[in-house]
This record gives sequence, C-alpha cells and structure tokens, in this order.
Amino acid sequence: MQDVLDRITKNPKFLEFVAMRSRYGIIMSIISAAAYYGFILLVAFDKELLATKIGSGVMTLGVPLGVGVIVFTILLTWIYVRRANGEFDAINEAIIKEAQK
Repeated sequence: MQDVLDRITKNPKFLEFVAMRSRYGIIMSIISAAAYYGFILLVAFDKELLATKIGSGVMTLGVPLGVGVIVFTILLTWIYVRRANGEFDAINEAIIKEAQK
C-alpha cells in the first residue's frame, strides 16, 4: 500500500492535478468572498443605494441584492461540486489506476 502511495505522490500528473485543483478552489473562494465582502462594503459605505425603494412598495434594493449574493454563492458551490465530481474525480481515478499497475 505504501508503495502505491509513493508512486501516486511522485507522479507528475498527480502534482499537476493537486496544483490545478488548489488553484480552482482558491479562485472560487476569492469570487465567493468578493461577493460577500462587496455586499458588506455596500452596507457600510452606501446605505442610501441599498435603501432605494423598488417600485411603489416597501421593498428596497438591499433585499434582492442580499438574496442575490446568497443565490450566487450557492451557484458557485454547485459549479465547484459539479467539476469536482466530474473532471476531478476522473483525473484522480486515472492517477490511482496508473499507480496500481
């Protein structure tokens, strides 16, 4: 078992895979954090914009923007999981099969 593990960790494809997966995770995290912090910065520095009424009711612009941030991050999570369960799992499985030969 240790022999297979050593072959996997020394495989250049594995190292490339780890770097690609890490890079993708960092990019997705930065996008998600930018959405959340962007909304918080609007709350902190442009309350008037968020307090702008939509239509003739009591709904303000801040409510749909807040819901939009939540929906956006759920969408980002779905995109990440879809890629992880598809492309990343396939590459991982190929590397393991190659090491077991």
